[in-house]
Amino acid sequence: MGKVKEFEMPDFDTDVIEIEESKLVVFNDDKNTFEHVIDTLIDVCGHTPEQAEQCAWIIHSKGKYAVKEGSFEALAPMRNDICRRGISAEIM
Repeated sequence: MGKVKEFEMPDFDTDVIEIEESKLVVFNDDKNTFEHVIDTLIDVCGHTPEQAEQCAWIIHSKGKYAVKEGSFEALAPMRNDICRRGISAEIM
């Protein structure tokens, strides 16, 4: 039998880039209907009707809910569109 050649991993100089996920949080209020919030989440966030309805119920019962996660850059236009529709939202 032949001699087994050892393999050494090359020493890579790499930086670890941490990508921080942001959350798009929608707040409950007394002026917007469930239907308006659901339609907004479908249109703006790409939720299915079922997802949007679940989010609306959580927002209503808990006072707020993170409806989407992602980079700040991806969430900022969604937040702006939600706010333009009269619904309070923040990126956290």
